[in-house]
Amino acid sequence: MSKFTIYPAIDIRDGNCVRLIQGDYDQETVYGNSPIDMAKRFADAGAEWIHTVDLDGAKAGHRVNHEHVIQIAKELNVKVQIGGGIRTPEDVAAYLDNGVDRVILGSSAIKDPEFVKAMLKKYGEKIAIGIDARDGYVATEGWLETSKVTAEELGKELAAHGAEVFIFTDISRDGMLSGPNTEAIASLARATGKEVIASGGMSKLVDIDDLKKYEADGIGGAIIGKALYTNQFTLAEALERGAANVS
Repeated sequence: MSKFTIYPAIDIRDGNCVRLIQGDYDQETVYGNSPIDMAKRFADAGAEWIHTVDLDGAKAGHRVNHEHVIQIAKELNVKVQIGGGIRTPEDVAAYLDNGVDRVILGSSAIKDPEFVKAMLKKYGEKIAIGIDARDGYVATEGWLETSKVTAEELGKELAAHGAEVFIFTDISRDGMLSGPNTEAIASLARATGKEVIASGGMSKLVDIDDLKKYEADGIGGAIIGKALYTNQFTLAEALERGAANVS
């Protein structure tokens, strides 16, 4: 298990840096019109990774804001992971061949599992599986649909096919500043035996402490979005907390 990693998030819609509430495209707040400028701020604050989401892509089912993401990967000395609208081998290659370090496959894990398994076989740890859950069941298509598959069922299936990293989002917590669903995240890590990155609900520094208590179970990091944009704490504070030892 690598060290606990803080991933500041940049969600891109219409070329802007935005945040949604519970994935609702009608509840959007714009926090900037330049993803590269936002990423530079995060990099200057010490971020080693940046988590990016192509919200238009997630809804459309194909890449839309990829040029912004590739610009970040090429121009800044940070690692970049991207999710949203990645449905084909060409989509995956377009990112990984242009400096992006990790591609997140979400909806396709339900809609096209053979594609996901092929990408895991080809790229290994450069593929992360995004599991977005509503009441324990996996949601797809930019969270607009809910499947009949549980997060743990999907996690175990894909771990058996080579998935090493999962990103778990509890949709009910996303954008709500209500704290992460630590129990569900740890449960997924234990069920899969793999690293799980927490996403959704991060609101205060103690949330990082709570997640770090489960590092031995496999929680390996936290994606933080709205809390940074609304100044609940700074990225520097989050990075310091992520690096600290928790008793």
